[in-house]
Amino acid sequence: MTLPTYENSRKLPHIAGLILIVIAFVVTVLHLTRNNGYVVHLDQQVFVGPTGSNDGNKSTNRRCDLFSGKWVYDDVSYPLYKEKECSFMENGFACEKYGRQDLKYQNWRWQLHHDHCELPSMFNGTTLLEKIKGKKLIYVGDSLLRNQWRSMLCLIESSLSSNKSLKTAGNLAYLHANEYNASIGFYWSPMLVASSGDNVDTHESSRGITVRVESIEEHGRHWLDADILIFDAFAWWMGHKLTILWGSFGNPNATQKKLDKSLRPLEMALSTWSDWLEMNINRTRTKLFFMSLSPFHYTGETWEEKQNCYNQTEPILKEGYWGAATSRVVMRIVESTIRKLEKRGVKVEYLNITHLSDNRKDAHPSIYRKFPYMISAERLANPKSYSDCMHWCLPGLPDVWNQILYSYIINS
Repeated sequence: MTLPTYENSRKLPHIAGLILIVIAFVVTVLHLTRNNGYVVHLDQQVFVGPTGSNDGNKSTNRRCDLFSGKWVYDDVSYPLYKEKECSFMENGFACEKYGRQDLKYQNWRWQLHHDHCELPSMFNGTTLLEKIKGKKLIYVGDSLLRNQWRSMLCLIESSLSSNKSLKTAGNLAYLHANEYNASIGFYWSPMLVASSGDNVDTHESSRGITVRVESIEEHGRHWLDADILIFDAFAWWMGHKLTILWGSFGNPNATQKKLDKSLRPLEMALSTWSDWLEMNINRTRTKLFFMSLSPFHYTGETWEEKQNCYNQTEPILKEGYWGAATSRVVMRIVESTIRKLEKRGVKVEYLNITHLSDNRKDAHPSIYRKFPYMISAERLANPKSYSDCMHWCLPGLPDVWNQILYSYIINS
């Protein structure tokens, strides 16, 4: 329908004007919800997604907000696997192995608010592998996404044959399930675009990171044939001093500019990423996902003065909690990029796990992990000083992220 112009509408009676406003509002809502019922509420950070189902069957027409719920203690259904029984476990996430005694962090279930909505509590690895039979699924990002990838491997391991091993090819590590001809991989690209942190083994970043914000092709060619891509890009953009490089590494004629506390480089990098997707992705075949910010729980948190995740054994059960280190501004940059991409015909599902994760101050490794560096005696005497309050223990929170991802994949 064609709405009256402003010049004509201002001549209408007052009631008619109100009707026009209502119609415009309805049209806007219909526009926002035309693709799978997704509505973006920036203030609440909510995205509405498909209903989860325990059996992997197609859901009804009713929609569920998979990101609105509460944490419920459940020592019957959880954990979904045992740490010691997962051969894919990484020492940075193996908290029980490295001395953590309190294991309640493994037993919290994400319960959705709506009565007709339920996450697939019994993650069915066989169902997932059947769904991605003959396909390639790749997580692309930093160590937090590697955290989630390891979780996925642990979740599906019981559905695999005894012949299973990880393979590596440069920045790509992957598991190939021969009986399903399916691959589930992780590609190390912490900034998405090219950076000095791209070396898998030696990505020392204490002195800052140099980023080529206009270069992504070298990474992207490794994702080109993927059927499902899951991205993230938050932690390294928020925690490092940045130098922007125009040109190649080692080129004396390249232009550089140091930036401090600027988010403009992230916008530029996401623009490069968007352009690459628009030009290269098969829109009818490849499913795209973007994980929202995974919260940190370092100093300055509000549950206790100057406290971090060390010695925390209970989640925050207050709904609506927003951590001190959880940046709304950075999240909105990513969300804006995804909305612009959709207008260009490229659909990216934004999995907003930030709020549900912010409550889980109990779920970080803290001191219970293998660290990639030596810890001084002075720091050892003060456990809070070296606690890992960024990554997550497994089994644990990333399993819930994968349950949500599983729900999207199975119901697609």
